[in-house]
Amino acid sequence: MPLIKFKPTTPTRRFGSGYDFSEITAAKPYRPLTEIKKRTGGRNLYGHITTYHKGGGHKRRLRLVDFKRLKHGVDATVRTIEYDPNRTSRIALVEYSDGEKAYILAPDGLTVGQKVSSGVNAEVKVGNHLPLRNIPEGTPIHNIELEPGRGGKLVRSAGGLARIMSKENEFAHLKLPSGEVRMVKLNAYATVGQCSNIDHENISYGKAGRKRWLGIRPTTRGVAMNPVDHPLGGGEGKSSGGRHPVSAWGQLAKGLKTRKRNKSTNRYIVKDRRL
Repeated sequence: MPLIKFKPTTPTRRFGSGYDFSEITAAKPYRPLTEIKKRTGGRNLYGHITTYHKGGGHKRRLRLVDFKRLKHGVDATVRTIEYDPNRTSRIALVEYSDGEKAYILAPDGLTVGQKVSSGVNAEVKVGNHLPLRNIPEGTPIHNIELEPGRGGKLVRSAGGLARIMSKENEFAHLKLPSGEVRMVKLNAYATVGQCSNIDHENISYGKAGRKRWLGIRPTTRGVAMNPVDHPLGGGEGKSSGGRHPVSAWGQLAKGLKTRKRNKSTNRYIVKDRRL
């Protein structure tokens, strides 16, 4: 999907770019598969901010995407490729042969009218959902289950893909987009293909207001605050509090390992993403 470069009608448009939406085939979502999205503004039930830099933005409706695809052995036809404001990849509306409709993540190359299916007997082709046991090594995959039957949890954002490095005993060794090599059970399901909207990483927003449309508010640097508000605040001139970078609560912000040493899932990590 090519990007479009905006005409420099204003200083902020000069460096901005966006999607051309050439792959989108429907202007509006399928209403029965949407619901209202609740907005919190980053606040909890007491009204206290628990996640900074959230608020505002355009109204959205949640698209109910089927990450499990449990209708095994039933062919489905792709009806539309749609934009989803809640994720970076595109979604596809599919209609099963029994008339039921569902949203799935759209892999790159999926087209309207194409047939997709899921299950043990599904063919290894783009858009099909099948167990890792039945997928050849080196095949690009996404929407990968961590636990069989729990639905896809890994590799769901734009342009994401993982590959099966090897199969050993009851586990497949997957190389994830982060560089981590992780063991996942062979009877866990995954979808063949690379996530759509590959050019998402090349988008240039061009202006701060475009981030506000997405519900992302400005960030204030800790060194610009007062000592009462941040450990790096205060001081004469542009000082940094006389210490290494930390969060607002004093947690070291560069390089400190915060993952628990005895975390139960550590045994599934073959190669750390930082190595």
